[in-house]
Formats: sequence, C-alpha cells, structure tokens
Amino acid sequence: MCGIAGYMSFEKFFSEEDLRTMTDRIRHRGPDAEGFFYDGICGLGHRRLSVIDLSDRANQPMHSANDRYVIIYNGEVYNYQEIGARLKENNYGIEFKPKTASDTEIILESFVHYGIECVHQLNGMFSFAIYDKLANELYLVRDRLGIKPLNYYWDGKNIAFSSELKSLTALSQISREINKNSISDFLHLGFIPAPNTIYEKIHKLNPGSYLKVTNQGLSQTKYWSVNKKLTNNIITDKEEALVKLSDLLMSSVQYQLKSDVPFGVFLSGGIDSSLVTAQAVGLSSVKVNSFSIGFEENSHNESEYAKAVANYLGTNHHEFIVSYKDAINHFDSIFDVYDEPNADSSFIPTMLVSKLARNHVTVTLSGEGGDELFFGYGSHQWAKRLSNPWFNVIRPGLAYALEKFSSRYQRISMLLHTEYSSNLQSHIMSQEQYYFTMHEINNIVHPKFSRPGFLNDLENMEIQSVLAEKQTSHGKSVKVRTLSAMEQQALFDIQYYLPYDLLTKVDRSSMHYSLETRVPYLDHRVVEFAINLSPDLKFRNGISKYILKQILYKYVPEKLFNRPKQGFSIPLRKWLKKELRYLIDDYLNHETIKKIGIVNPEEVDKLLIDFEKGKEYLYNRVWLLIVLHKWFKDEGISMN
Repeated sequence: MCGIAGYMSFEKFFSEEDLRTMTDRIRHRGPDAEGFFYDGICGLGHRRLSVIDLSDRANQPMHSANDRYVIIYNGEVYNYQEIGARLKENNYGIEFKPKTASDTEIILESFVHYGIECVHQLNGMFSFAIYDKLANELYLVRDRLGIKPLNYYWDGKNIAFSSELKSLTALSQISREINKNSISDFLHLGFIPAPNTIYEKIHKLNPGSYLKVTNQGLSQTKYWSVNKKLTNNIITDKEEALVKLSDLLMSSVQYQLKSDVPFGVFLSGGIDSSLVTAQAVGLSSVKVNSFSIGFEENSHNESEYAKAVANYLGTNHHEFIVSYKDAINHFDSIFDVYDEPNADSSFIPTMLVSKLARNHVTVTLSGEGGDELFFGYGSHQWAKRLSNPWFNVIRPGLAYALEKFSSRYQRISMLLHTEYSSNLQSHIMSQEQYYFTMHEINNIVHPKFSRPGFLNDLENMEIQSVLAEKQTSHGKSVKVRTLSAMEQQALFDIQYYLPYDLLTKVDRSSMHYSLETRVPYLDHRVVEFAINLSPDLKFRNGISKYILKQILYKYVPEKLFNRPKQGFSIPLRKWLKKELRYLIDDYLNHETIKKIGIVNPEEVDKLLIDFEKGKEYLYNRVWLLIVLHKWFKDEGISMN
C-alpha cells in the first residue's frame, strides 16, 4: 500500500521539483521509502508503505527487466504468485527470474508480456501508472470496484495524477476552478462521484477503467463493469449457494491474509466484520488482533457486541471508547483527509479505530461490501416497497399524511415523495441518509449550482433500465434478466455509495495513519457471484443478508446477533444541538453564507428553525451545509 503521483507533458508544463512537491503531500501514505523517475516528459513519484517484500529491492519506481517500462503502484494484488508462475510457463522461451518477491514486479512484467490486457488477470485492489519510455506512452489503471483512489488533472495537453487531491492542488499551475455541478451532487449524495471532483479540471478515474496518454491526447477504456457481469441465469438453490459463497469468501480472506507485516481485523460486532474475523481466525497460524470502537452514548455503542464476538472467537481484542471531545479533536481532519466536501461523519470513528489499530499492526481486514452485495440496507427494502403497485396507489396520500406526525414519520414522508427526484435510486439512498432531495436543492441553492453532475455520466444508469444490455461473444447485444427493485438499488450502491463514500472513507482514514485496509467481500469473484444470486437468498422472510448469516452462524452463535442493525456512526444529531452547536454558529451565519455565495441564507434559517423545533431528521442536512461552508471558507474560495 502506497501513495503515487506523477505527470506527463510534452511541453515541460511540470518540473522535477513539482514531482517532489506532490509526493511530499502524500508522505503519510508511505513513510517507509520514496523514489522518483524523470525523463523530461514523464515524472513518477512514489511513497512506500512496505507490506510485501520489505527489502529495498522492492522500492519504486521499478523498471522492467528489458528496461523499457517503469511502474509506480498503490495497492495489493493477491494472486501475484500464480501470475508469476504463468509468466515462467509462457515467457516465449525466455526464463523469467524475478529479482524481488513483490507483486509490483509481477504486475510490471505481466504488462510487458500481455500488454494492458494483463489487468484482467489481477485479483486485488490497485491503482498504478506504467510508462513506456520508448513510445512515450502512459497508462493509468484503477481496480474494478474503486477500492484504491486515482485522481488526475487534464487540460487537453498535460496530465498530472495522484492518489489524493492534495498533491495535485499543491501545484500552482493546476487550475482550482470549482465544478459547479459537483455541489448539487454533494448536497444530494453526501459525496462527489466520479468522474467529478470539486474542481473543474481534476477528475476521479472511474473504477474498472484505465487511461492511455500519448502525444495525441487521452483516451479512457472501461475494462470491467458490474453491469456487464450480470447473467440471465441466477443461483436459486440454497445449498449450492452456501457452499460456493462460503468457499469464495474463504479463498478471498486467505488471499488477503498474505503479509510480511502484522495484521488484524476491524470488528464492529455486526454480520460482515464478524464473518471476516471468524474466517481469518480459522485460517491464521497466529492469534488474530481485532479492533473496535464504541461511544460513551449508549445508543451508539456497539463495542459490547464486538467484544462478545471477539471473546467467542478468541481474538486479541482492542477497543476504544469515544467521547464528543475525541470527535471535536478530529473534526478538522476531515478536510486533511478528503481534500473536498464529504459528509460521512463516520469518518471520525473510522479514523480513531485506524489510529488504534496502527499502534499494533500495519494491515487490517474490513467488512465493506457486505451490505451492498447482500441487501443489508433499509434503502433496499424501501426500493422493494416502492416497486409494489398497490403501495404506490396509497403512496402520495400517505406521504402527505405523515407530514403531520413526529420527526421520524416526516422523514419517511420525504422518502415517499418520489416525485422529488428524477432518479429513484439516488432519491432512496439520499433520504435514507437524511440528505437533501433534488427538490430541496433547487430551492436552497442558487440556480447555477442546482444541476447534479452525476446524472450526466450514466453509463451507470443501466441499472435504471431493468433491461440492461451486454455484449455476447458473437458481438451481439442481448438483454439481461429483469432486475428486481432491490437489485437495482443495490447496484446503485455498488457503483456510487460504495466507491465514493465507504471505500473513500476507509482508504483516506486508514492511510492517514499509514495503515493498509483490505476488503475481502470486494474480491471481484465474490462480487460477480453475489450479483447473480437469487434475491430470495439475500432477503428472505424479512431477514436481510440471509445467505451471509447462514454462513456466519456456522462459526458464531446466532444469539450474539439478535439485535437491530445499527451502523458505524457518531451521535451527530445530539451533538449538533449541544457539544457541536458552535459549528452552526461558525459556518451557517449570514455573513459566511453570503460570502461563500452558494445557498440562500433565508432558506438556511428556515432549515435551522425546523431543526431546533423538533424536526431532528434534518440534522444531516445541517451537517452537509456545515461541511460545505467550512471547506470553502478554509480554502478561501468564494463563488460570488
């Protein structure tokens, strides 16, 4: 796990000094070593966190055996030993003798012999750059699910890229013009999805994609898409599904336990992390370290559940109980971590548990992906309800009736107002997170900011059409099976919520403390299997994640999980009315709002009055506005 940065310019737009500036800004991602390559056209910089092959031989940038190519790489490819074995077998009569025991060398030599198509062989999380010194061509590649980040600046002639935005904006020649569409994305989703960032000329590389840059320009290719992995045949047999899924998860965990440094597991006490922990314990030859976090407020404290699972499995368990003071001390870190507006307040406990883990280990496993793959969210159940024709008959009247009841029912009323958004999946997700509807955004922001950018890039919106097309081996398009409403909602989460909220949060929070976090559920083999399971195996008789729970209960007693799903969050609703009230005063006052020039101060006043009078479901809308205005204020940017 590392940090990468670099550029290519045929006009000497960037300098060798710029390369060092960029890598210095991501030092936290790789404190163990640094390295540089520069030939007057391309510059590559690397910060290394040593995990596999700790020797200096595995440092980067790394040059190919034929000295034509050079690579910088962030991530882990878990099947590198198998790929290396194939290289030895298929090396065109030339004996392949690795100089290191690292996956970096295997990726590079695989590229030498198979070209960019080598990406299909890789099982892991990765973002890497490979430069052809002879042809002056640069490839930038991101893993299938978007586990590892890659951002790039492109002005039509020059490109610069990095693991984090901060190393791009550190360069004076890179434009920091604001992308107006991304503001509505943020207010509606709580994050800014690819290809957008908060900046107009800086982009996120889409998951499962690569860029090729030459003196003729830039081209982007999508090499993997979750939609294209949907099949017309789904697995309906429970026993078959149990065996195959259990084996796939076991294989993934076994792969991801590979490490030359100490490892552990994030254990919340929920279904996903408990299953990962149970399998890790069964596979590990040493006692597994587990880490959890809780809160002084009982309503948000799940640490006792995590401790019970840890005791049953016999892990070496560590926990940290968080107070609002701990949260306040880390609030400013959100901007050091993300570099752009992001409203997921659970970044605070994620950072704190990462800090705790780094005191003991260098690698952790985490449970991200389980909810998205196996219908773990309330949003999936709402999608099912809203797809029922009989429910939709009463929906409009019910929506208006619930407006007259308590805050909880008023929140449901907002969700039922499906006419408030042009995209049902984003509306459901947004309202499950208590964010702004598109209708509200149109009212509260100035017109030039009210158009969402993510709806412009809807290769992803194949999921809205339940008749998504895929290419057959004969070059013909065929229609994929009709997807249930729950499947459509889950696919939206896989393509938006997962990479741009959850995985971004985990990557930035853990790497802030030089901790590598791996996600076994997002092995692409597991993903491709899970999306073709019958929905009835994921949600049965009101039980979410049904098939996953059946596997888990073979390891841990069911009685340890007989409780409502809680999630990994802070008691933000309570804190905004008391301990964190100062944030409202500091960032949502008329002077600040008018100076930033994005939202209508009178509409913000109405929102705050409603929040104070008891409409507590508005707390995350208040939080969104705090985060937005703090970011602009700290950056010294006004949109007037």
